[in-house]
Amino acid sequence: MPEITFIDHGGEKRVVNAATGSTVMEVAIKSGVPGIVAECGGACACATCHVYVDEAWTATTGAPSHMEEDMLDFAFDVKPTSRLSCQIKVTDAMNGLVIHTPPRQG
Repeated sequence: MPEITFIDHGGEKRVVNAATGSTVMEVAIKSGVPGIVAECGGACACATCHVYVDEAWTATTGAPSHMEEDMLDFAFDVKPTSRLSCQIKVTDAMNGLVIHTPPRQG
């Protein structure tokens, strides 16, 4: 079971176990990670699960789809490593994944 480290904007770290096949958003919600609102429940219809993928992991998590990029237009403080956590499927290769949460969600 892969481990994901969530780091909030204040630097607090939370290491959680993630089921392969779930999304990073589902893992965050199930684990009570603050900063992930997920108003649409993972339908890629809002930007309230916006996160920053640590640069060391961007190749592993992949690039956002066109639809995801369109939704990121509604997020605050978008950066080159921004993703919607509902669109990142957890794989075994993501053991050790580091995700940063933004200071605020929309």
